[in-house]
Amino acid sequence: MAIDTREAYRRALDHFGALVHQIKPEHWGNQTPCVDWDVRALVNHVVGESRWASQLLAGRTVADVGDAFDGDLLGDDPVKAFDISATAAAQAVGGERSLTRVVHLSFGDVPGEEYVTELFADALIHTWDLARAIGADERLDPELVEACAIWSAYAKEGGDRQAAAAGEHRQAASDADPQARLLASWGRRG
Repeated sequence: MAIDTREAYRRALDHFGALVHQIKPEHWGNQTPCVDWDVRALVNHVVGESRWASQLLAGRTVADVGDAFDGDLLGDDPVKAFDISATAAAQAVGGERSLTRVVHLSFGDVPGEEYVTELFADALIHTWDLARAIGADERLDPELVEACAIWSAYAKEGGDRQAAAAGEHRQAASDADPQARLLASWGRRG
C-alpha cells in the first residue's frame, strides 16, 4: 500500500465520521447498499468494528471480549457513540505496535497490519454506502481508493476472507473511473 496503513484507516474513518455528523433524523431508517442494513445498522456495524479494534489491538481475544459488542451499540445518541468508538479505534490503530503485534481473531491469529488494512477497507467502502444512503457526496478520496483497490486485488487473488464478505463482484465498465471499479469489485453499483 503506497500510503501508511494507519493513516489510510484514520482518514477513511474520519470521512465516515463526517457523514455520520450529516445524518438527519429522517435518514436513520434509510436503506443502504448493504443488504438488510439501514443507516442505523450500518453505523452500528462501524461502531462495533471500532470497539473491537480498540480491544483486539490491545491484545485481547474474541473470547475475552465475548458478546460485549452484540446488539445496539448506538443508544440514544448514535453520533456520540460513533465519536467515542472512532476515537478509541484511531488511538489503538495509531499505537506504535499496532501493525507489528499479533491480533487474535475468531478464526486465528493475523498480523496487525493485515487487520488494520481490513478495517481501512471496511471503513472506506462503508463511507460510500453511507453517502449513498443519506444522499451525500459519494466521491471517495482517490488516494484511499487506489490503496484499497491494490489491497482488494491482492486479497481476492489469495482468497482472503474479507474478499468473501465484499459481496458479489460486479463487472465495471472498462472505462469506469477507479472508484467505480473498486465499488464494483465490492459488489456495489456506483
